[in-house]
Formats: sequence, C-alpha cells, structure tokens
Amino acid sequence: MGVKIATLAVASVLSFVQGRVQPDGGYAEPGGRSTVALTATSVLGLAAQRAPVPAAAREYLVAHETGLTATELELVVLAEAASGGATARALDALHALQRPNGLIGDALNSTYWGVLALRQVGEPVPQATVRAILRGQVKSGGFPWIRGVAPDSDDTSAAVQALAAAGVGGKPVTRALAFLRARRNKDGGFALQAGAPSNSQSTAWATQAFLAAGTKPPASALAFLRKMTRADGSVRYSSRYATTPLWVSAQVLPALARRAFPLR
Repeated sequence: MGVKIATLAVASVLSFVQGRVQPDGGYAEPGGRSTVALTATSVLGLAAQRAPVPAAAREYLVAHETGLTATELELVVLAEAASGGATARALDALHALQRPNGLIGDALNSTYWGVLALRQVGEPVPQATVRAILRGQVKSGGFPWIRGVAPDSDDTSAAVQALAAAGVGGKPVTRALAFLRARRNKDGGFALQAGAPSNSQSTAWATQAFLAAGTKPPASALAFLRKMTRADGSVRYSSRYATTPLWVSAQVLPALARRAFPLR
C-alpha cells in the first residue's frame, strides 16, 4: 500500500508539471509567463522522470539561449542535453564562461552548475575547476554560492553533485554530507540553514546529493516531499508556504525519481 501511495504521489506531481506548459512552449507559474529558468527546470524534471519532453519546450529553450545569466545558460545546456542534445551555440556560450582560475562564470554556484552542464554533454571537467570548487569548501564542510558568505544546504548539495560528476569523492564529500545531515529536521525534511524550517527544495537537493555520493538518502526525506504534495499535484515549498508551485514541483521531480545530476 505504501509503495502504491508513493507512486501515485509522484504521478500527481509529474502531471502538475506537465500541465504548466504554455502555448509558446515554455513553462510558467499559474497566472504567470514562461521563463527560461522555469522551462529548463521543468524539462529536467520531466527528463528525470523519463517522461516525454514536448518538442515545443526544446524549441523554446533554443530560441532563448542568448542574454542569459551564467546559471540560466547552464540550466539550458543541462535541459537541452538531457532531452535530445545541446546546441553548438549554447555549448560555445558555456565554454566562454570558463575562467583561467577554474571558475565557470564569476561565482561558485555557477561553477557547480557549469560542471554539471559539462558532464551532461559528456565533456571533461578541468582540474582547475575541481580545485576552485574544493577551495570554496568552508570549515563546516558546506559550500556557499560565492566566497565570503555563509554556506547553505542548496549550494552544498549542488557542489556534491558537481564533485561526484567530476570523479571526486573522499573527505570533501563526506564533510559536505555531514553538513547536510546537520540541517535535517525532525520532520524528515532539510532546511536551507541550520535552525530554519524544512523546505521541499532543500530536501530535494539534499536527496540528490546523497544519491550522487552513492549514499542512500533518508527515507524520511522522500516521505516529507510526499507530505508536501497538494491535491492538485503541486508541491508546497514548506508546511507554511505554497509559493512558486511549478518551480518547487519541478525541482522535486528528480529527487522523487531518485536521480542526481547529471542525468544518466
């Protein structure tokens, strides 16, 4: 019975995300307009669930490859590559983000996502980039989005996936997972920062980090995500808030599929 309920919960979330496709091929929040980030995130969620990705969604991404932030571009490359192949234009733009100091873009978070994008298209990760990520790890074991600020669970989870994708394991990953465990609450969910309430996105990211590291994620984390699923299939951000339902739901789908980035 428990397995059947879990399967129905995943199917309802998938159905909600599928239903947010717009006439222009992009994906939008209820009452909102299509955006590149929401479309790429939705495509990744569908691909993680091995669900069909509408051709119009890929066309939307290809038509919006320019004028993006580093992380938006990296999401586009990930989504295109996971659903049929990244374009040469998008790959050229990704390569142009690579810096001599190893960063991809100007921040650590764009470097994590840059690594995941490179690995999704099957390209190697420069050792300078691996070193740049490792230099960003702080004493607590966590990773921040940019040097000089406090680490958080979302960026730590992205860093773990990037390191695993680059073939790095051992102490850096072990320390990062310990950082994440310290942000797990009694309700089974994970918080962005220690002492904060659990939220679905941080819980999904942490689940993916454990999967990427080859460690079984806590069953209570997946139970928390199912508990946050509403009757319409959307996933609440937290027990208190139900904001940005598409963004949250699409980001939860890979964790529910028990798949980390890059998708294989």
